[in-house]
Amino acid sequence: MIRIYGIRNCDTMKKAIAWLEANGIAHEFIDYKKAGVAASHLPDWNRRAGWQTLLNTRGLMWKKLTDEQRSGVDEAKALALMAEVPSLIKRPVLDAGAQLLVGFDPERYARELAR
Repeated sequence: MIRIYGIRNCDTMKKAIAWLEANGIAHEFIDYKKAGVAASHLPDWNRRAGWQTLLNTRGLMWKKLTDEQRSGVDEAKALALMAEVPSLIKRPVLDAGAQLLVGFDPERYARELAR
């Protein structure tokens, strides 16, 4: 079963879930803020996708951080920030077992999930 992690009211999440449903792909949605699973999953996601891919530096939450929090970001600092503020994780994070897809790209979903 595919697990898709994110935040329910995110527009990108809505698009990804709509794509999965339109393509008949069974999935389980997990709101990582409400379920509190972001911190426990970050080490695995980082190993599979890399912290640079996971860290959303284009979103509103990144802009709300202080200059000090945003400066000198390395792997340890990024993981700590994402654990503390899960909204900093790029959405969605789709775990299909062999693949971990971060962000929504319909062409990539079609290519990777059709296997």
